[in-house]
Amino acid sequence: MTTSKATLSVRAGIDVDSQYGAVTPPLYLSSNFTFEDFAKPRKYDYSRSGNPTRDMLGKALAELENGYDGVITSSGMSAIYLVTHLLSKGDLIVAPHDCYGGSYRLFNSLKDRGIFEVIFIDQGDPKAVADALALKPKLIWIETPSNPLLRVVDIAKICQQAGSDVIRVADNTFLSPILQQPLDLGADIVVHSTTKYINGHSDVVGGAVIAKTQSLHEQLAWWANCTGITGSPFDSFITTRGLRTLGVRIRQHVENAEKVVDYLNQHPLIETVFYPGLKDHPTHQIAAKQQNGFGAMFSFCLNLDRVCLKAFVNNLEYFSLAESLGGVESLICHPVTMTHAAMSQQALKEAGIEANLLRLSVGIEDVNDLINDLDYALKKSQLKSLTGAPVVKLAKGSKPQAEVSPRIIEALS
Repeated sequence: MTTSKATLSVRAGIDVDSQYGAVTPPLYLSSNFTFEDFAKPRKYDYSRSGNPTRDMLGKALAELENGYDGVITSSGMSAIYLVTHLLSKGDLIVAPHDCYGGSYRLFNSLKDRGIFEVIFIDQGDPKAVADALALKPKLIWIETPSNPLLRVVDIAKICQQAGSDVIRVADNTFLSPILQQPLDLGADIVVHSTTKYINGHSDVVGGAVIAKTQSLHEQLAWWANCTGITGSPFDSFITTRGLRTLGVRIRQHVENAEKVVDYLNQHPLIETVFYPGLKDHPTHQIAAKQQNGFGAMFSFCLNLDRVCLKAFVNNLEYFSLAESLGGVESLICHPVTMTHAAMSQQALKEAGIEANLLRLSVGIEDVNDLINDLDYALKKSQLKSLTGAPVVKLAKGSKPQAEVSPRIIEALS
């Protein structure tokens, strides 16, 4: 019997308690476990090495991703760091030139320490991919859709080009296993920042590494125990609780995002909207082929100077200025000064990340409130642009009281 991903996420750990019949599984906070007898350990002996609550989350995510098993780590970055332990000195990673700023910083920093080599390429360019693979890399890192420009690359094609001699890793944080299954498309490993959609409530930090095979999983689990970067039982418990609503949350996230995109895509102050769900998006067809939906993340360029951009952000009420994504609440991020601040100006330019780029994580609030919020902030920022003077922050729905010509006020009302 085929079971949907939404059902699997709801049923994670439900009705498995054999001692008391608890519907919700117990939380095992113990840092250590007794031995059954002298020199005879039980399945668990120390929580850094293994813990029932953490393992339950790992297995649930592996089932959702169609993998063998999952290692739960203390953060999304520690999940990425864990994967790098599969490489030796002199090995090469091929990574996207427009990947998440934290991934870029980690790969670059480890390269500078001589741990391995890395090259950043445009993975949407077949020649660049072919040239990079000709260098015989040990690992290729795929991030699709990319952060923050939502570029989509063909996972199956890249994995096929790379071949089985290359470890093929896909960061699936932006879509979750509800909308994309990279292992089915040829990847060997899937990485998540469970802080994001998996947990979905912006109240716990975590990561996950799901392997397709037992051999890869055992290597990853060994290094996770060795380095001590496994997640805590309590964080795993909270994340599993968040996981149970993943299906219904994703559905509402996507529905809201599509409506917000439609609004911004027609607004005269918006230069470009980067969202794979738009039919004129350069990689729309790839996204439609390999994804089960277009997600709730997108970015856009605002056709205003930095002062007015700041006014726009500061006049938002229902989009909080914060890093991270995937929570039930809506967030706005300025990548150049936030998530991608670690990248050099040259690297930002090569990736196409401009100073007027903003990234939205669309939450599950009433979408009409979200659109009205954006509309109000855009009007206030445009008014600031036209007057060249600070605008007094007013209650929503009220008329501007600054000394502006009636023509401008009428146009913005």
